[in-house]
Amino acid sequence: MRLGIRAQILLAITAVLVLALAPLFLAIANLARASLTQSWQRQARSLGRAVTGHVHEARGHRAPEALPPLLEAQLGEGVAAIGVYDRRGRLQQQATETSVPTALPDVVAPDRGSMVAPDEGALLVITPGAQGPVAALLYLDPDRVPVGPLVRLTAFYIGLLGLTLLVFAYFALTRIVVAPVVRLQVAAGRVASGARTLSVPRTGGRELVDLAESLRAMTDALRAEEENLKRKVEELERSEAALRRAQNTVVRTERLASVGRLAAGLAHEIGNPIAAILSFQELLLDGDLDPEPREFVVRMKRETERVHRVLRDLLDFARPTIRNEEAPRSASVADVVDVVVALVRPQRALDDVVLSVAVEAHLPAVAMHPDRLEQVLLNLVLNAADVVPRPGGRIAIDARSAPQGGVRLSVEDDGGGVDPEVRDRIFEPFVTTKDVGQGTGLGLAVCRGLVEAVNGTIDIEDGPEGARFVVTLPGASAA
Repeated sequence: MRLGIRAQILLAITAVLVLALAPLFLAIANLARASLTQSWQRQARSLGRAVTGHVHEARGHRAPEALPPLLEAQLGEGVAAIGVYDRRGRLQQQATETSVPTALPDVVAPDRGSMVAPDEGALLVITPGAQGPVAALLYLDPDRVPVGPLVRLTAFYIGLLGLTLLVFAYFALTRIVVAPVVRLQVAAGRVASGARTLSVPRTGGRELVDLAESLRAMTDALRAEEENLKRKVEELERSEAALRRAQNTVVRTERLASVGRLAAGLAHEIGNPIAAILSFQELLLDGDLDPEPREFVVRMKRETERVHRVLRDLLDFARPTIRNEEAPRSASVADVVDVVVALVRPQRALDDVVLSVAVEAHLPAVAMHPDRLEQVLLNLVLNAADVVPRPGGRIAIDARSAPQGGVRLSVEDDGGGVDPEVRDRIFEPFVTTKDVGQGTGLGLAVCRGLVEAVNGTIDIEDGPEGARFVVTLPGASAA
């Protein structure tokens, strides 16, 4: 686990304090011990002189046999042994504690006082006198030297000093370094989560403030670059989509133009013979025919008329693709809707279908010939009538202003929708959802050609219960 900056700095300060205060503590402890030991030695010397002086005084007034009780009485409180010497410095009498490991010397200098240390921790005090010197042996008890309390007190104050420095360093680091860094980290986290700007702290050292300003400037620059990159990506996506649409339009236009030329040629070459055949069939029906031949001619005429309708659809499909249209005229959507509704209501295909119409008031005129708009709307309504359930099917015509301008015209049914496999190709020629012989698959292709000829769009959407065909037409002023 990686430690934070505050913990690392505190550990470093702790190590420095230990390295600095530990030698100081040892020096103070040794100095105190030496000072107290010297003081204790001075007191011991004074005690030795006092004891030997007292023996000298008693020696001058008492007989030698009366001295041992006095010597015994002087033992203790640091006095371990007392010896009385004659004028030549030879030991005559002594009193010694049983636990004293060092004995008094047998001979001392009689004419000169001295203080010697015959053993570590022991002090021998000798004082001369008229009747001979007197020696006192004093032991220095290390336990009686009050060094421990002083050392402990010194350790306490040094420890308190170190702790105070650590606490001060903790709060100083928190305020000057750690808190600004934490605030900067939180601000950077908000930017990483989606914030648009970096709120930098204004407290802390100059270096941290400069760092925060640099990060804020870097964040603003990155955001600006991100916005520029996003705009460029959006422009590329729009350009790619427009290029794809243009490519699809070119391919579809070339394909439709080829189909249109073929359809026009077929309609022209086959139309005249078909018209002649229909004329001969009508002449036959006008004559007197037996019932059985007449039935055959009626069937022939019905099938010939179906071929003629296919040729007419081919011509309608070929017309907008193989020649320039005349200048578009403006059309009133409301008027065209009224005309289409009037045309389809009497038809048997819509007897048991509910047809609802919703036209927004004051719709602008659209840049399309009224006849062409009528053809598109009529085709969409009749296609819807072929797929709605019977009885009770529903067809809804809706016309309103488009958000981008112009008019949005939709035809919605409840026929269950269009198969996804056919949906992407529904506006291509010869694609139909009807049974064989029921449709040519050119109606929606013709509608698409008519709508795109005036820069409009036609598309299919999913309705609540079926399909919704949406036609968007530009206004007449935009043409």
